[in-house]
Amino acid sequence: MKSLIKNLRGLLVFSGITLNTMFWFVPILLLALVKLLPVVSLRRAITRVLMWMGESWIAINSWLFTHACSIDWQARGVEGLSLQNWYLVVSNHQTWVDILVLQKVFNRRIPFLKFFIKQQLIWFPFLGLAWWALDMPFMKRYSPSYLAKNPHKKGTDLETTRNACEKFRETPTSVINFIEGTRFSEQKRDARNSPYQHLLAPRAGGFAIAMSSMGQLFNAILDVTLVYPAGPAKFWGLCCGEHVPVIIEVREREVDARLVSGDYQSDREFRRYVHGWLNEAWTDKDALIASILKE
Repeated sequence: MKSLIKNLRGLLVFSGITLNTMFWFVPILLLALVKLLPVVSLRRAITRVLMWMGESWIAINSWLFTHACSIDWQARGVEGLSLQNWYLVVSNHQTWVDILVLQKVFNRRIPFLKFFIKQQLIWFPFLGLAWWALDMPFMKRYSPSYLAKNPHKKGTDLETTRNACEKFRETPTSVINFIEGTRFSEQKRDARNSPYQHLLAPRAGGFAIAMSSMGQLFNAILDVTLVYPAGPAKFWGLCCGEHVPVIIEVREREVDARLVSGDYQSDREFRRYVHGWLNEAWTDKDALIASILKE
């Protein structure tokens, strides 16, 4: 009986999220089609409306998770953020729920979050088109084996990132990058020989291109550390009411001028500097996670 009630609760919460998504999907998509018209002033006005719709979509989802689920949100360091600034948000990645947590914490505190999304996900039912309409940057990634057979494709994924970032110059924007490239697990950590206990080694390519494309606009880098003291949350468990404590630590870092001016693809010294900057940040993050878990 307890299992039945638990799953019924999960079904109701998931249904609420689905209905909320479908409610906003149609107007978002229609306005996005209008935005294709080559009228700059019209595009800017529609972009503002689309961002408001996206924030409302997230606000209702966050309300459902806060009141229908059992999440213990503990956000630190979110004071003083502004909707009028440009931010690059970098975060560790432990579970798909990370996206929901970040949206909840930053919604209407900073400009609408833009996620780097794998290009294949544009075909995801409903959400794929919604992400496209909301100007999410889609990335095409190539495996090492594919690049070995097609060397002419090397660097095109980074160029795609650069082009995606260019359109964010018109209005205040927050771009988020999960630097590790995938969700953390101990198996992945060991397989990749990560030097960190609680993190995978950072991947610098997307970060470097975002900085070189928009670095002069960014007012700050928001270094986010996500910790689930009871273990990474699962989406269905979250819907079913499982208690999920989550700690979100936000550290605002100044934009290093050297990260803005280099060429990641052709400048070896710049690549070395970017890797060093990220490794130092990740060392601090690993120690912070260890400290939080110890508490």
